[in-house]
Amino acid sequence: MTATEARPFILVVDDEPDLVTYLTTFFEDNGYATDSAKDGVEAMQKIASEKPDLITLDISIPEKSGVKVYREIKENPALASIPVLVITGVTGYGGDSDVFEKFLSTRKQIPPPEGFIAKPIDREELLGKVRELLG
Repeated sequence: MTATEARPFILVVDDEPDLVTYLTTFFEDNGYATDSAKDGVEAMQKIASEKPDLITLDISIPEKSGVKVYREIKENPALASIPVLVITGVTGYGGDSDVFEKFLSTRKQIPPPEGFIAKPIDREELLGKVRELLG
């Protein structure tokens, strides 16, 4: 499925199969088309070839970290406009997500992600943020 189809297309990047199933089912039940990637290398391949409308990105993934994937997306002019919603259990000190969001954009002049959802996931918060990002 590609972004050219009628339904907005979300690429779910996470290495936990149960969470991937949950997220893809949740998004599809709410009218979105989905695909998934289990690691950073596969994610970058699919992002380049499928050009999703939105990417949900876990930070702790194998092969290439979510932080590295995020930076590669935002440094690539052909991909930089794709909104990235970070969904992760990794948060800042005391669970403060603002600290972690700022970390993602510290080394190079990269903007913070368009959204951040901490695990465990609040479904209403997630759906609200996806709708906001996809218009």
